[in-house]
Amino acid sequence: MAKALKNRASKSKYVSPSQLTLVGFDTPFAQNLDVNNRWVILAEKIPWDNITNIYSKRLNNKSKGADGINPRVVIGSLIIKHMCDFSDRETINAIQENIYMQYFIGYSSFSNEAPFDPSLFVDIRKRLGVKHINEINEKILQLNGLLPGVVEVSAETKEGQDDEAEGKSGSDCENQSSIDHPPLKEEDVAHEGELIVDATACPQDIRYPTDLNLLNDAREKSEELIDFLCGLKKGITKPRTYREIARKQYLKVAQKKHKTKKEIRGAIKKQLACLHRNIKNIYVLLQHFEEIPFKKNRYKYFLVIQTLYDQQSEMHKKKIHSIDDRIVSIHQPHVRPIVRGKQNAKVEFGAKIDISITNGFAFLEESSWDAYNEGTTLIATVERYRKRTGCYPKKIFADKIYCNRANRKALKELKIELVAKALGRPSKAMEPNHIRPGDRNPVEGKFGQAKTAYGLNRVKARLSDTSLSWIATIIVVLNLVKLTGRVLYCLLLKEIIWIQINIKYKSHCSYCKMCWA
Repeated sequence: MAKALKNRASKSKYVSPSQLTLVGFDTPFAQNLDVNNRWVILAEKIPWDNITNIYSKRLNNKSKGADGINPRVVIGSLIIKHMCDFSDRETINAIQENIYMQYFIGYSSFSNEAPFDPSLFVDIRKRLGVKHINEINEKILQLNGLLPGVVEVSAETKEGQDDEAEGKSGSDCENQSSIDHPPLKEEDVAHEGELIVDATACPQDIRYPTDLNLLNDAREKSEELIDFLCGLKKGITKPRTYREIARKQYLKVAQKKHKTKKEIRGAIKKQLACLHRNIKNIYVLLQHFEEIPFKKNRYKYFLVIQTLYDQQSEMHKKKIHSIDDRIVSIHQPHVRPIVRGKQNAKVEFGAKIDISITNGFAFLEESSWDAYNEGTTLIATVERYRKRTGCYPKKIFADKIYCNRANRKALKELKIELVAKALGRPSKAMEPNHIRPGDRNPVEGKFGQAKTAYGLNRVKARLSDTSLSWIATIIVVLNLVKLTGRVLYCLLLKEIIWIQINIKYKSHCSYCKMCWA
């Protein structure tokens, strides 16, 4: 009581910073952690033993040297990063300062030391990959009893399934489910649950690409390569690049508020000429070396700027603005333009993903840097649903692009109802399987939640594989956030039922079977 009055007085009365010392500052760490804190609840719901095994199998345990980082610390830090939408460096700082986050990643007591260097996040994303992050996602939901049709199995059987999944060849689909069931006969396959599917683009953190800016970036990078080659050997005469003139010509048009098509086309022509001359000079300089002296990063840029020149030169000659496999960033050449037709952005630059929603939980079904037709992935998504749950869905809610004739025929053979607009002229009376406004809202809500709160609208990873791992981890975080909210709701409902009604009404809690245990 006296301590509370002291704190209240200190809040109302100003105290000079010169009078405050760390020795006299009261800390709450002698108290117990709050059991209702989100990190405490989430730590209890994650099957750490199972998911850390998935990560441990990716390590080279035969190598000699210092011990690796605790797998729970690695996976927990990755979850914290995306759940709070932190940068890599800010994530480490937050873990150092937050006692609940340290409990979440498995610490037994508070520590002021950083769990690992922020740069290791790149290696972690490389090591896990989309396939293993999807496996972690399914393990969490499976062991919490939230996948319909999944029968609980013993620990020995689970270990056998893990070993069998790990022994599969690397040619399998990256997004294929890791939870396999024995082959079922057609007449034995049940139909349970509903499946919602949709696709979206995940914009990459790059500057909006224009032809003039791309050529200028490629020209500057080619000048860097020329400077590098001339600095390796003495006696090599540096060729003239006219970089100052080319820079002025670029800025003369780029800095204009209103540019005509003629001005842009003329500026592109001049940048193409400069880039072509620089590429020829690089080949002349390479003749002074027995082998190409470029390391991996510089050699990648050397290949990218040549491909970019070929594409831009062809578009300039044919007076077109699109080409196959168009490069939109010399630093991330894997990024492709994805035409979405949205009101605010008709074209987005990033990966295209396909997700499914089952019982409110999301699964990453497909992810690709190339624009693909979503209709070609529907049947594969249905089969992955069966592998996860042991049954086919009763209903599928899908957009128009999924509802082609081939998919309709295949779903009819599988006795799955497709809730979508029927082919042909619409009838006056609404058909029983006609999709209504709001039926597909859950998947749109997931996209909005992921892009607004967890950084899916701006993927900041730079490599192809790490960017896809970034996206897959956000899908896992979506499910963890929903899982935490569901647990809190069930605990509250449990207390209300126990206090006000009677224990016989506990069956009303249909959200979580485990909360009554």
